[in-house]
Amino acid sequence: MTLNCKGNLIDLSTPRVMGILNITPDSFFDGGKYRDERSILPQAEKMLTDGATFIDLGAYSSRPGAETVSEKEELARILPIVELLLKKFPDILLSIDTFRSGIAKKCLEAGAALINDISGGQADKNMLPVIAHFKVPYTLMHMRGTPRTMQQHTTYENLLTEILSYFSKRIAEATALGLSDIIIDPGFGFAKTLRQNYELLRHLELFHTLRRPVLVGISRKSMIYKALDSNADDALNGTTALHSFALDHGAHILRAHDVKEAMECITLMRHLKQGE
Repeated sequence: MTLNCKGNLIDLSTPRVMGILNITPDSFFDGGKYRDERSILPQAEKMLTDGATFIDLGAYSSRPGAETVSEKEELARILPIVELLLKKFPDILLSIDTFRSGIAKKCLEAGAALINDISGGQADKNMLPVIAHFKVPYTLMHMRGTPRTMQQHTTYENLLTEILSYFSKRIAEATALGLSDIIIDPGFGFAKTLRQNYELLRHLELFHTLRRPVLVGISRKSMIYKALDSNADDALNGTTALHSFALDHGAHILRAHDVKEAMECITLMRHLKQGE
């Protein structure tokens, strides 16, 4: 599998890492840490040096119960950082974590390479047409409700069947508009209980039937630290353990706070499978 990012074909036969760079004051793990040039540039450089193929930039926290942020505020937070990062690192492949087509459009015009939409195009009817216009890769995630309400929507008759059906419908709608590079994100932690998150991860290989790259975003999430009776700060080891499982079950992209450790998982799993 490949992705076309700004004319570069990204080969996913070897899994890739998408580094997380939150510029929000209220993200569950790193909220408030990266808010100005002095903190953002060194972190972006570190993630690129550690091996990140993509940097996922978010200005709207999607943690459970997160407060609403206006589109004006989201744009004011994110657009200057897009411009800053592209000026400093002209070849950087920026993924924009947003469900608003207006934000996506402005950031793509500024040089971003792909869009990561937690709503899968459901929150803004103009999102898919914008992606089709710019012809960029699009991460389509599964979620019910909004970040504020999603944990009220965790009842499923059949978790796996319903999520696969959701993706089939969303992919059909996207491809009808001309989207080709679609990435699937099962949405760990979004409208899922602890048990449901692990059921989803255990059966990750089922998403290969969709014939799209699969992104796994579990880094330091509550499905890890609640199971360990711990916290996000102490969830790196648990993240690494589940990253290894995800890779063994066919994950193409790991979305991670800790790029170096995620890259080490990829390297070791490659040696384990290929005997290199």
